Amino acid sequence: MANVKVKLFANLREIAQTSSLSFTGDTVKDVLCSLTEQYPALKELIFESGDEKLCGYINVFLNGNNIKHMEELDTILSDDDELGIFPPVSGG
Repeated sequence: MANVKVKLFANLREIAQTSSLSFTGDTVKDVLCSLTEQYPALKELIFESGDEKLCGYINVFLNGNNIKHMEELDTILSDDDELGIFPPVSGG
């Protein structure tokens, strides 16, 4: 299992009351499931209800690259990887 740093932004950070956490997992899905187990209020913001599929408006970046251009939730992680989770943000 890889040791991964997870960075939360905007309202996700407010809900978790932290901007950075560490988790272990083999895939992006493993880490996001661990995150939502620790912070259940994040589950409905990250995953579609009743499913372990990402909400369409959530962007997850692995080392600066959007996982939508990789294997999405099945993307394999390595030690010291960094996941950034971005909710939709609007404003001017």
